[in-house]
Amino acid sequence: MNLRQTLKVAWEGLTLNKARSFLTTLGVIIGVGAVIVMMAVSAGAEAEIADQINALGANLVIVMPSFTRGGLGQGMGRMSGLSYGDLAAITENVTDINGASAEQNTTQDVKAGTITLEDMRIVGTTSGFLAVRELQVAEGRFITNQDTNRSSRVAVLGASVAQELYGSQQAVGQSITVGSVRFTVVGVLAEKGVVGSTDYDGQIYVPITAVFARFVNARFGGDSVSTIYVSAESREAMDSVMVQVTSLLVARHQVDPASPDFSLMTQDSIIATAASTTETFRNLLAWVAAVSLVVGGIGIMNIMLVSVTERTREIGLRQALGARPIDVQLQFLLEAVILSLVGGLVGVLVGVGGSYLFNMLGSMRTEVVPASIPLAFLAAAAVGIFFGYYPATQAAQLDPIEALRRE
Repeated sequence: MNLRQTLKVAWEGLTLNKARSFLTTLGVIIGVGAVIVMMAVSAGAEAEIADQINALGANLVIVMPSFTRGGLGQGMGRMSGLSYGDLAAITENVTDINGASAEQNTTQDVKAGTITLEDMRIVGTTSGFLAVRELQVAEGRFITNQDTNRSSRVAVLGASVAQELYGSQQAVGQSITVGSVRFTVVGVLAEKGVVGSTDYDGQIYVPITAVFARFVNARFGGDSVSTIYVSAESREAMDSVMVQVTSLLVARHQVDPASPDFSLMTQDSIIATAASTTETFRNLLAWVAAVSLVVGGIGIMNIMLVSVTERTREIGLRQALGARPIDVQLQFLLEAVILSLVGGLVGVLVGVGGSYLFNMLGSMRTEVVPASIPLAFLAAAAVGIFFGYYPATQAAQLDPIEALRRE
């Protein structure tokens, strides 16, 4: 009996009881669909994180203060800060950069006419902030070097802040009160949205020196900054820029290079950290999908064992007519494989369709991973072979005479 004939007999055996065959494939359909959907959810989460981090700015090196045990001859256990002078030194001495900017923030109540916005985030920054963070001005202008040098009381509003304070009216030229200090609005930023946990449209931007003079450092006369952003000319130049910034700040702060009072991050390092977190999530999803496939395989094995019992006389008759044990084994193994492959095909359609539907209707982004489709299909075939082998072997080992006597 050739393979084509065996395949035909196996298909006829399955179509004799269509309802049972369909119910048998459900476990594989769910398992394969789960593999594709869960990988799509994981890939979508990683892509969303990467997009948000890349939206911070192109080829960005982020410098932040860190806890240190102190510089040379200094006290132990202090929080060493970055300074406005560090920004100037980086701008003057570090090569292969497009620009640099610093940030120091405060939270203040903001008033415009009869409207008061409580606990607004006020971002003190410099003229380079616009280019480094890839922001656009919709109306007016951004902070200039002259504004920073003079500690001018000018402000640039985020898009949603301008809408809340002035609605459809012109915001540029209006006056707002930040805390107890009056500022003149000179610009409104184009919509940027939320990147990570930061709502760029819900902030007000002022010269960093104005924040030093009137808010966070007003009592102490300091010029500490919370973050310095450095934009490298290219991705290839980022390593060189990081080395230069590190050497410069180590010398300026007089700290041990092995334990500096600052840390550097890039988009790649942040993405790598996020990826390590999502990897755990992906592994968990993979185990859930694997369990679904195993359950589907067990269902196939149970149904095939029942089928062998029900079709004992048929098996005996085929052997009496000349079918070899290998022919019987191959027939039942093909039935199991066909069930799993059909379930795998339907599961692929369900998984891909479900991923796109979930992306459209849900709040979480999904991206179908092309490699997951053949992977899930091959897993379904493997399940059919593995769990179909035992029932097929049982059928092949039946004694023809005993099988024909079975009622």
